[in-house]
Amino acid sequence: MKSTFDILAFKEKLESFGTFPMPYLFKFIVPFGKESEIAALFPEEEVFLKPSSGGKYISTTIHKQVDSADQVIALYEQAAQIEGVISL
Repeated sequence: MKSTFDILAFKEKLESFGTFPMPYLFKFIVPFGKESEIAALFPEEEVFLKPSSGGKYISTTIHKQVDSADQVIALYEQAAQIEGVISL
């Protein structure tokens, strides 16, 4: 079962960073072979990939212009549906 977090607290924290729209850095770690599923969530952005030293995982980094805290949360929720994903 996936762990839960306080969405309202996260939204407040996001909104305290500045005024939307703003650039946001998304980082995920996924099992090797799942990186395309993350990339599919960000079709217009460049996805930077870095394999782990053992080759079992891929670190993904995406810079995206977001319009709201709700958009950030929605993308994290979509990513959470990918098996084995770790959101950073």
